[in-house]
Amino acid sequence: MKGIVTAAVATIPGAEYAGVSLLEAGQLRTVAPSDDLVARLDELQHELGEGPCVDAIAEHHTYRTGNLADDSRWPKFADTAASLGVASVLGFRLFATSTTLGALNLYSSQRDAFDADAEHIGELFAAHAAVALIGSQEQAQLRTALGTRDVIATAKGILMHRHHRTDAQAFTMLVEASQHANIKLHDVAAWVVAEANNTAAGHDQRMEAARVTRG
Repeated sequence: MKGIVTAAVATIPGAEYAGVSLLEAGQLRTVAPSDDLVARLDELQHELGEGPCVDAIAEHHTYRTGNLADDSRWPKFADTAASLGVASVLGFRLFATSTTLGALNLYSSQRDAFDADAEHIGELFAAHAAVALIGSQEQAQLRTALGTRDVIATAKGILMHRHHRTDAQAFTMLVEASQHANIKLHDVAAWVVAEANNTAAGHDQRMEAARVTRG
């Protein structure tokens, strides 16, 4: 998870800090923060019960704000965050179950740091972060909650086996295909899985035909 967060900061335009937040049994936990400031901001939002990332976790799939100092929706959080040098926030909900909520949060000291491109790239990293969490023992119970993101994990496995790639390299292949074709990451992954299933089905049919012929 640390590698994903580090890559998100390095890749997403405008991002300076990032981390994953998990809300479990009413307690907020920060995972792999790129800086201590991220954990402090998560803690602050949890204490106050307000903030863009709280909204992203509980209410929205994606949340973006470009100037916290002038945002009246979270007055208490905005004042403190601004005093810590944070101006822009971009948050993505990773998953939601009856017991656990998760989000990928990105911060910047610059106003209007995150645009539509940043949001699109951030969605790809959010998908990767969700898949990484699904693979860990601690979050194994979330497998059934991630829905369509299971397709991304399956597609990565196919590419890893077929092209002898690492997990990160397989994910990069999916991201590059998504950007090149200008279609959603999930749709690219679904095509990879469908193509692999069709190939396997064709192989099974040929094997059965050969068996019948020999018989």
